[in-house]
Amino acid sequence: MASYAFRLNGRGVSADSWDPAQPLLYVLRNQFGLRGVKFGCGLGQCGACTVMMDGRAVRSCQTRVDRAAGRSITTIEGLADGPALHRVQTAFVAEQAAQCGYCTSGMIMTTAASLLSQTSMPTDDHIKRTLAGNLCRCGTHTRIVRAVARASRA
Repeated sequence: MASYAFRLNGRGVSADSWDPAQPLLYVLRNQFGLRGVKFGCGLGQCGACTVMMDGRAVRSCQTRVDRAAGRSITTIEGLADGPALHRVQTAFVAEQAAQCGYCTSGMIMTTAASLLSQTSMPTDDHIKRTLAGNLCRCGTHTRIVRAVARASRA
């Protein structure tokens, strides 16, 4: 068994795995009890498993646990600053952008990681292009786009 040390939501952790190719998703959920990261398709196509690795959005279902070694991983649980929600989380609440909630953490992580960290005032088209790889079965895309626009103004 190998051990992989990395930073998880700001703290040093070590994950044990017999298989270096084990998906990071399973480690986050099973070893650390983080339920915000969701299993959706298992193919990296739906975005429900999105986390930040060194500030970039990655699909944890397609990211091997050995790739996390020495890196900084942030999940939806680590996005808030103590009791204060991240501005994207606050905007999702204000716009009622979650219906069933299954895609929400992936949408927030994609927005916080790859869009708002790089673009301060994205257009609606830019928001839609960024979120195109995240699937929402409930059809709340309009609210999600409004929430991201709101967060960019915050």
